[in-house]
Amino acid sequence: MKNLTEGNSGSLIFKFAVPMLIGNVFQQMYNVVDSIVVGRYLGKQALAAVGASFPLIFMLISMVVGVAMGTTIIVSQYFGAKDMKMVKRSIDTMYIFLFFASILVTILGITFSGAIFRLIKLPEEVIPLAVTYFNVYLLGSVFFFGFNGISSVLRGLGDSKTPLYFLVIATVMNAVLVWLFVAVFKWGIAGSAWATVIAQAGAFITGVLYLNRTHEVVKFNSLNLVFDKAIFRKSLMIGLPTGLQQTFVSMGMLAITRIVNGFGTDVIAAYSVAGRIDSLAGMPAMNFGAALSTFVGQNLGANKPDRVKQGLKATFLMSGALAVFTSLTIIIFRHQLMMLFTTDAAVVAIGAEYLVIVSSFYVFFSSMFVIGGVMRGAGDTLIPMFITLFALWVIRIPAAAIMSKYFGVDGIWWSIPVAWFIGMVLSYLYYLKGNWKNKVVVSNRVIATEEVQVNSELPG
Repeated sequence: MKNLTEGNSGSLIFKFAVPMLIGNVFQQMYNVVDSIVVGRYLGKQALAAVGASFPLIFMLISMVVGVAMGTTIIVSQYFGAKDMKMVKRSIDTMYIFLFFASILVTILGITFSGAIFRLIKLPEEVIPLAVTYFNVYLLGSVFFFGFNGISSVLRGLGDSKTPLYFLVIATVMNAVLVWLFVAVFKWGIAGSAWATVIAQAGAFITGVLYLNRTHEVVKFNSLNLVFDKAIFRKSLMIGLPTGLQQTFVSMGMLAITRIVNGFGTDVIAAYSVAGRIDSLAGMPAMNFGAALSTFVGQNLGANKPDRVKQGLKATFLMSGALAVFTSLTIIIFRHQLMMLFTTDAAVVAIGAEYLVIVSSFYVFFSSMFVIGGVMRGAGDTLIPMFITLFALWVIRIPAAAIMSKYFGVDGIWWSIPVAWFIGMVLSYLYYLKGNWKNKVVVSNRVIATEEVQVNSELPG
């Protein structure tokens, strides 16, 4: 358990973010390895099927993950306030919610997958492959939600290193299994999905064993879990806006995918590959933002709001520098990166153009996430939700639809940095307004009063 309320802000955030960043990079490697093996052994139609599946997967899990994030913020604030009883009840409530949500997601996804792929105009020759991959992938939802729940708990308590170790093991397992199932056993695209399901199950089981052996307060025991309605309502108040935001974001990504799908299999495959690279490149900003959220949550819970500004400034500098470095690296090696996944010349050329356009503006993306991290750490998720949805639905999707008619697929790519810039500016303006300071879940006044009472009883 890491206390982020004492010590140098920048150093604490960096040390907390780096293991989490490495862990999420390894988690993204699930998708990257799948795409590399599928593209190399099964061809561009299968590669397009895998790429088309992920916006739909994201749509189904986003609401659940958003609500769970609300609980994580509550955990971090109660931990900062040293109220371990409420920490335990908050964690129990999240576990119960995630279990039932995973079952619902699996049923809905498998039932409507074919209809949704047709709705987004996925080419007919790709749909059977996409449905197969997607349905098998969803069978591991309970493991996916379970492991992410455990990781969120540990991060809320200030431990970002342990989830990394689990992910390294799971990622290596996935890489070996996907190659074995696809290249050796010839199980096709279903083999790729089964490899991911097994690896996620391994990560979840490892996480449960670790908690039960090392964390008495947050020990995982399905027979002794307690669902706290009041905490769940607070989680909904904080997490529902984020969940709705992510759901509408995922729906927006489906809308973008529908536009992309109109340009054929080559463009779909290129978008899939470039999107994998793009997701990895965006990890630093997202994880620095998440680390800052935990930092803000703990310090506001401990009644130390002055440290928030210090943390924001330090995180801006770190994530911004990394964004510039990432942009330059991707632009220089864009063709080589694309050729890791496929040797198809048309797919490589389209994807390389995407990377030049989009990666040039990662600093906008980074700044937007860092600012949002402050507001989410304070429990203010409603306005950030509206900002994100405005940037996506009012700016990016219309821009992609209109510009693609005049500039082809490049018009779709240019809509991305335009939306990032608008989101960054609006987020910063709201941060300056300062309303997020009034959204803290744990009452600072109560904590301060208790400290005064305790101190007054000590001998002078």
